[in-house]
Amino acid sequence: MKGYNFKIFSGRANYPLAQRIVDYLGVSLGKLILQDFADKEIRVKIEENVRGVDAFVIQPTHPPAENLLELLLIIDALRRASAERITAVIPYYGYARQDRKDEPRVPISAKLIANLLVTSGASRILTMDLHAEQIQGFFDIPVDHLYAAPVLIEYFRKYDLSNLVIVAPDTGRANRARGFAKRLGDNIPIAVIDKRRPEQNRAEVISVVGDVENKNALILDDIIDTGNTLLAAVDALKQRGARNIIACATHAVFSKNCFEKLDASEISEIVITDTIKLPEEKKSKKITVLSVAALLGEAIRRIHLGESVSSLFI
Repeated sequence: MKGYNFKIFSGRANYPLAQRIVDYLGVSLGKLILQDFADKEIRVKIEENVRGVDAFVIQPTHPPAENLLELLLIIDALRRASAERITAVIPYYGYARQDRKDEPRVPISAKLIANLLVTSGASRILTMDLHAEQIQGFFDIPVDHLYAAPVLIEYFRKYDLSNLVIVAPDTGRANRARGFAKRLGDNIPIAVIDKRRPEQNRAEVISVVGDVENKNALILDDIIDTGNTLLAAVDALKQRGARNIIACATHAVFSKNCFEKLDASEISEIVITDTIKLPEEKKSKKITVLSVAALLGEAIRRIHLGESVSSLFI
C-alpha cells in the first residue's frame, strides 16, 4: 500500500487483530502512546504527523468501559492533530443490545455510544455483525457494516453438508440463518428456536420450528455472552433428536463462567471469530477461532480508495 496517504492505529482491546489487519495491508501500525496514570486515567499521544491523512482506529468496545473511552480519546487526539478523515474500525460494537426503549426510565445506550463517537470526531464507522442492523440509523455519518459470513461459510464448506440444518437461536436471527444456509449449499434447511426471556441473560425455549431429528445442527448467532441462550437451544435440540450440535458466532464475549459451561456442554465445536481477543485461559480444543483480519483489511483498503465495500458480499 505504498503511496497511499492513510495510517492505521490500534487501541489495546485487540492488538493481535490490528496487527493481522496491517499485515494483510502490508503496512505498519501508527505510532501511538497508550498508558494508564496511577489513578487509571488513560493517556493518549499520537507520535507521528497525521495532518491531512486518512486515519483508521481499530478498537472493539466490549467491556470494560475503558475500551470505549480509549477509542474516543484516540479519535479526539487525531482530530486535534488535523487528520483529514477518521474512521472508527469497531469489530465488536458494544452496547448494541440496548438499542431501544423497551421499558420506562432506561437509556437507548447504542444511540448514546453513536453520539459519543461522532462528537469525538469520527468521520466514518466500520463495524461487523451489529446485533441490530438499525443501529446504522443512529449515526449521521457513513457506516460500513460488514458480515463475518464469508469467513464462516468458507470454513464450514469442508463439512459434510448432506445432513445439516442451520438453526436460528430466535426469530430475529431467522433471516440471517436463511441467507447463511442459501450461501453455504443448495437445499440446506433451517430451523428456528422460539424462546422468551423472563429476565435478562435468561432464556426459555417454547418450541423448535423445523425438523432437527437425526440431523447435525449448526446454531448461528452473532454474540455468545453468558451462554445461557445457547445452552437452552442445545437442550431443546437434543430433546428433539438432534444428533451433533455445532455453535457458531461472530463475537465471543464469554462473560462470567460462560466458557466453563460451554466447555462442559454437549456442543461438539464452537466456532468464533477474532473480533474480540480470546484470553489464553479461555482457549479450548472445542473452540475454533477464525480471523476476520483480511475482511476488515480489504474494507479499509476500499474505503481509502473510494471503492465499493458492499461488493465484498455479492
